[in-house]
Amino acid sequence: MAGTDEPVGGPPAEAFSSVFDVTEIRREDDRLLYFGEPTVSPAVLEQHVWPLFREHGYEVQLATVSDDETDPITGVEISTERQALVAEQRSIGVDGVPWYNLLFGLLTIVTTLYAGLQWYGLDGSDPTTILNAWPFALAVLGVLGIHELGHYVMSRYHRVSASLPYFIPVPTIFGTMGAVIKMKGRIPSRKALFDIGVAGPLAGLIAAVVVTTVGLQLNPVTVEGPIYQIQNLNYPPLIQIIAVATDSQLTFAESGQRVNPVVVGGWVGMFVTFLNLLPVGQLDGGHLLRAMLGKRQETVAALVPAVLFVLGSYLLFVREFALESVFLWFFWGLITIGFAYAGPAHPIRDEPLDSRRIAIGVITFVLGLLCFTPVPFQLV
Repeated sequence: MAGTDEPVGGPPAEAFSSVFDVTEIRREDDRLLYFGEPTVSPAVLEQHVWPLFREHGYEVQLATVSDDETDPITGVEISTERQALVAEQRSIGVDGVPWYNLLFGLLTIVTTLYAGLQWYGLDGSDPTTILNAWPFALAVLGVLGIHELGHYVMSRYHRVSASLPYFIPVPTIFGTMGAVIKMKGRIPSRKALFDIGVAGPLAGLIAAVVVTTVGLQLNPVTVEGPIYQIQNLNYPPLIQIIAVATDSQLTFAESGQRVNPVVVGGWVGMFVTFLNLLPVGQLDGGHLLRAMLGKRQETVAALVPAVLFVLGSYLLFVREFALESVFLWFFWGLITIGFAYAGPAHPIRDEPLDSRRIAIGVITFVLGLLCFTPVPFQLV
């Protein structure tokens, strides 16, 4: 047990005595406990103490802590609950070897190579044939990896703790369900929230444009029949614009001839970018809109599931597409209900963004719409 004036590595109690009345300071392993009572609302308290603890290398939050004490008269141990500022050491960099990141990365390389066999129309009976699908795997993993590294780099820039990317291996269609990074710390401001949120889609889009442009210059492949029951990939406006600008073909008269699978890698990147820019919860679009509109973002987020359900219903009942081809909008309608319920990220400082970032945000959403196609693929 320590008195309130004992040096503990965190900020001195006097630095925030106007908002929190400290009665005791205690160290437990790597965390500090400042017991006491707040004298202001939790929101005002957080805005005051969070920067102080951050300067000393700690993340802090107000919590109710169970505390065991021994009664000096009876000798009986009594458990009580007390309010405390709980400060835990934070690490911005990577601690040790990121084994899970490496494991999931290696597994995703295998699954994307395996998926690439189908897109190239290769026979997988010879295990060494799988290596011939490396351009497809590199295209898919490169675009998704650059997207997540955009988030990671800006997280480091704003001193927000984040993990390296985790790839998600799935042994079908494209070989992966994407990649994610795990945010471990609070976001200091709307500016930081915007920068971290926008960096991924913009970096990923640049990579997708480069990959698509390169893929359109490569020789087409011949694959008879559907690939993973996909009869046709429908190309979003951005890919069509690139094809026109480079005087390249997306469709071919010859039976079974298709664009080089590297283009499919660019398609995957654009499709993932559109989904990530849905303005709901803690998706990239949710981060951007929360930074741009403040708490009004939650009103927009509540409408997103309804829009997706309406889109799916329109395509199914009015345009009469097969349910298998438009099911993903109903699926994502359910997913976004969960994101909307979980809510957006809440930055510590909630000041409005500058006009330059607002403009970049608008441009990013417009680019996201250029990655949208109502029926991304049609199944057999």
